[in-house]
Amino acid sequence: MHIALYQCLPRPLDVAGNLQRLEEQARAAKADLLVCPEMFLTGYNIGLQAASRLAEPADGPSMQRIAQMAREHDIAILYGYPERGADGQLYNSAQLVDRTGRPLLNYRKTHLFGALDRSMFSAGAEHCPVVELQGWKLGVLICYDLEFAENARQLALAGAQLIVVPTANMQPFEFIADVTVRSRAFENHCYVAYANYCGVEGEIHYCGHSSVADPLGHVSGQGQLAEGLVTATLDSSVASAARHHNDYLTDRRTNL
Repeated sequence: MHIALYQCLPRPLDVAGNLQRLEEQARAAKADLLVCPEMFLTGYNIGLQAASRLAEPADGPSMQRIAQMAREHDIAILYGYPERGADGQLYNSAQLVDRTGRPLLNYRKTHLFGALDRSMFSAGAEHCPVVELQGWKLGVLICYDLEFAENARQLALAGAQLIVVPTANMQPFEFIADVTVRSRAFENHCYVAYANYCGVEGEIHYCGHSSVADPLGHVSGQGQLAEGLVTATLDSSVASAARHHNDYLTDRRTNL
């Protein structure tokens, strides 16, 4: 599988503009999967009033437009957005549509980060399902979710070969992008794809460093602080090589 991460400057409150540049990247990526940052459609640091105004249901007009893009450009797309649930609550969500425009999963962030997340969103109540895309088993986490080792491990135990993480990680937490992403990939024998913003949004300075880490802990693609596509090709045989010396999933002593 060929994957492209769109590391970009935030464009807060401009849903139409974000949809336009998403289409430009879908056309340019030449990949099987395009991944955007957390809350890509609206910007992340936008406050409750704006998040409530711009929130959409999972099958809302933005999803319909993105499904059309996926079909036209023959690419699966994972994007972040504020979701208005059927229960009336707001969620920090990420939705995956396949290259035919069919929605495969809609995941609600389960671990909210600080006052910023908690002032806008309710926490998701369910862990992400593992779905199949292009012959790969895939799970999704959002930003802070990855910092809890249990989340990635649960996806790995459910068979995930790839964990995709839309994120809005900021300074001074660069080590999450540089160290934690690689650790989660290595300790779970899977790929971890981490799509972040760069630039500034209000008082937040994003740290970039979007990357794809392989099951051996190597980074096979990484952006620094510039806007652009970070690409990588995934190889299923790498996970087998990673398990050769230490198979964490089978060596766990669950009786302890």
